[in-house]
Amino acid sequence: MDYIGKEKPKGCVFCQLPKFDCCAETLVVYKGTYAFIILNRYPYVSGHVMIVPYRHPADISEITAPEWAEINQLMVLTVKALEQEYKPHGFNIGMNIGQAAGAGIADHVHLHVIPRWSGDANFMTVACGTRVIPEDLVVTYDRMVKAIGSLQIQEG
Repeated sequence: MDYIGKEKPKGCVFCQLPKFDCCAETLVVYKGTYAFIILNRYPYVSGHVMIVPYRHPADISEITAPEWAEINQLMVLTVKALEQEYKPHGFNIGMNIGQAAGAGIADHVHLHVIPRWSGDANFMTVACGTRVIPEDLVVTYDRMVKAIGSLQIQEG
């Protein structure tokens, strides 16, 4: 949780991440040709993942056909990995376009994949200004890397 006390990086955090390898520190789980899979640093639930294009599209109309194709492929891969590792009963999949819609990083379009369970409390509750997360992000990272790796071997 050292990231809480760290100074925020200048510029777009999503544009800086592809420079680094996949690792638990960056939470980048997988890198494709046009997009990458990353854990949400402030997840609604354990397993909350985002799929982010490398380019910096500020609007969905700026995403190219090859980028959309890979974003969709990575979405399916992510859903399969989450099903294998977390056994959710369903998913919320979508984009928050603009700050008014809840986008934390509003100027770089990205897709959220959020596993859901019957009877869950809709999203993690916030108590005293703190979101409660039942699983450490490094544990989630390790589980997702393992699941995606096994799926790629099966599908490859």
